[in-house]
Amino acid sequence: MIKVGIVGGTGYTGVELLRLLAAHPEVEIQAITSRSEKGLPVADMYPNLRGHLDLVFSEPDMSVLKACDLVFFATPNGIAMTMARELLDAGVKVIDLAADFRIKDISEWSKWYGMEHACADLVEQAVYGLPEVNRAEIKTAQLIANPGCYPTAVQLGLLPLIESGLIETHNLIADAKSGVSGAGRTAAVGTLQAESSENFKAYGVAGHRHLPEIKQGLALANKASVGLTFVPHLVPMIRGIQATCYASLKNVDNVTELQSLYEKKYENEVFVDVMPAGSLPETRSVKGANQCRIAVHVPQGGNTVVILSVIDNLVKGAAGQAVQNMNIMFDLAENAGLTGIALVP
Repeated sequence: MIKVGIVGGTGYTGVELLRLLAAHPEVEIQAITSRSEKGLPVADMYPNLRGHLDLVFSEPDMSVLKACDLVFFATPNGIAMTMARELLDAGVKVIDLAADFRIKDISEWSKWYGMEHACADLVEQAVYGLPEVNRAEIKTAQLIANPGCYPTAVQLGLLPLIESGLIETHNLIADAKSGVSGAGRTAAVGTLQAESSENFKAYGVAGHRHLPEIKQGLALANKASVGLTFVPHLVPMIRGIQATCYASLKNVDNVTELQSLYEKKYENEVFVDVMPAGSLPETRSVKGANQCRIAVHVPQGGNTVVILSVIDNLVKGAAGQAVQNMNIMFDLAENAGLTGIALVP
């Protein structure tokens, strides 16, 4: 059994991680930390875990965490980087669900996250945990930077086109929508029901923290920088992301190749479903599942290709992908603990 600790178990990604790990056949959860909720039974905060998890929240204790095989950080940005080194030095593997290790350019990271990095030397060591791209590196990694939710949906949508060289990469567009759980569990006016229900709005238009992460991944695939306009939106639902991505084809004669291009790229990926030509993937089709569903369109037979990519922001966009990474790191079946079917309705 893999002995697991979770730092920061009270947020939405934390409870999703608990939900998945509590049912994982190869995991034993050793500790769930929360300074503010110390001593509270986890099931009292999240009654869906009653009968599945008999633990209380505790303060972070390095002696307990060092006895684990793996520690997940489901904490705000800036926390994992203050604790990771001590755990790594003790031989504990680390998966950070926040952004502390995602961006390789430290000055760029500081610009977007507004703080100085506490362990910049570990950033180069960290492996970006997008299994469909970095599976081999994840397998031998000690430190995983779990991707963000928007970056997962956008990169899985655009990478086949970029890798094939079929599109212009100077003016890519990603128009993305997310449910309110993406904003986290902390109370805020913008996510109150009276504010978000029956409402639809863009945010971060001038620049969003996930922009440099997406551009970094696409540039690596392109072997050169890319131009990307990324606009996120908040929609009145709890879970789900749809990323609608636009790119210009270099040659319209390649239109017929696109469906087979995506099918071949992801044919062996258990968590990426390339849908039949003409399909319109829905967020509800991935709710609660570690799945990305993708469809490829070329409207009116023009030179603009439209990629529709949907994920559950809390699963494939966060906790589920973290468990997928854990499975790879410990040489387990990649879908261990992740075989649940999406919830409809």
